[in-house]
Amino acid sequence: MSNQNLKDKIAIVTGAGSGIGAGISKILHDRGATLALCDLFGESAEKTAKNLSNDYLFDSVNVTEKSEIEKFRDKVIDKHGKIDILVSNAGVIGAKGFPERKNYSKQDWDDTFDVNVIGVVNSADAIVDHMKNNKYGKIINIASQGGRKPRGLGDMYRGNVQTPYLVSKAAVIQYTHLLAIELGRFNINVNAVCPGVIWTPIWRQIAENHIEQNPNLKKMSSKEIFDELAVKARTPLGRAQTPEDIGNTVAFFASEDSSEITGQALNVNGGATLD
Repeated sequence: MSNQNLKDKIAIVTGAGSGIGAGISKILHDRGATLALCDLFGESAEKTAKNLSNDYLFDSVNVTEKSEIEKFRDKVIDKHGKIDILVSNAGVIGAKGFPERKNYSKQDWDDTFDVNVIGVVNSADAIVDHMKNNKYGKIINIASQGGRKPRGLGDMYRGNVQTPYLVSKAAVIQYTHLLAIELGRFNINVNAVCPGVIWTPIWRQIAENHIEQNPNLKKMSSKEIFDELAVKARTPLGRAQTPEDIGNTVAFFASEDSSEITGQALNVNGGATLD
């Protein structure tokens, strides 16, 4: 019998306003979890929350500021008395102007590491003491297949604009390993999900960048780039993943079905990379 019913579990999801974060939120909601949703753009978090339940907490949170995630933590504990699940999903692909650049800028490094790495660390730091006291917790970090084996579309043209993003996601995976070792004795599971190719605002920016850097692709739309060159040409299953696919894996890691799994980074990418 499956233990993936999350009834009575309280879950925080960062970056919940759109894309993967919204898909994760929907699946956790469907499995019975009570959600607290945050996003840099508070109105987006509100939209996701209201689409699921009028009772869910939501707020604008910049995960690069530890004090903001701490304040949100306090709101959740004040209302629900506990936090069982943390999903660190907030992420960026690069700094402003990413789609037009061929090579990365220092701002790309700064922005991607601030959100994708420091944001994940801040979120965990804000919540681990609470989970330690409860001797229970599930932490799921959203990484990327590119963080394990950089095999995006970067080989289509000369340029390294995705490098900061890929390196930041490798750091998330390593941090997941370290945190799992540190927190295991407190009955806290820490795992990462490595999404493949999903049509989200981030992937739209990647596709726009490839069109900008490759004149021979000008006749293709960003969605055609995604469908033909990222999905069909590289994925054995021949189909893109969806935010809900990632949500299903997050729900597994958040459930008691994964009670003996920690420190793992699981590809959800249709076989695009094999580990």
